[in-house]
Amino acid sequence: MRSTTITKPADVERKWYVVDAEGHTLGRLASEIAKILRGKHKPIYQPHVDTGDNVIVINAEKVVLTGNKVDQKQYFRHTGWVGGDKLIPYKVMMAKKPCHAVSHAVKGMLPKNVMGRRMFKKLHVYAGPEHVHQAQKPEALEIKY
Repeated sequence: MRSTTITKPADVERKWYVVDAEGHTLGRLASEIAKILRGKHKPIYQPHVDTGDNVIVINAEKVVLTGNKVDQKQYFRHTGWVGGDKLIPYKVMMAKKPCHAVSHAVKGMLPKNVMGRRMFKKLHVYAGPEHVHQAQKPEALEIKY
């Protein structure tokens, strides 16, 4: 009789991956990154253990949206005051903080609990082609969808 192996956090080996976002669709890219952050691509995946890897996203400013989303998409936040809704158009957000679109999309696809916040810390997004994680020897990851 075989028993199921239980993954322990100490047994998890974490890799570093680099993803080039240039020309990729925002939502499809975000779902693949979230899968890697959660560890669902590994055979040792268990939902209650963080088995995910670190992901570096470069060229976040060159991510694309389909249809009319470039003109219609808005980011919502609330100040906490009555009537404090703030709607920021996608074009304005990309002009001010180009990394925010990718990180916001990925964060929405992670669990909404302590483990999800821990997974989100393993995401590093950069607007241009340069990043500061050469010492970790990241592997290039080809996103296919």
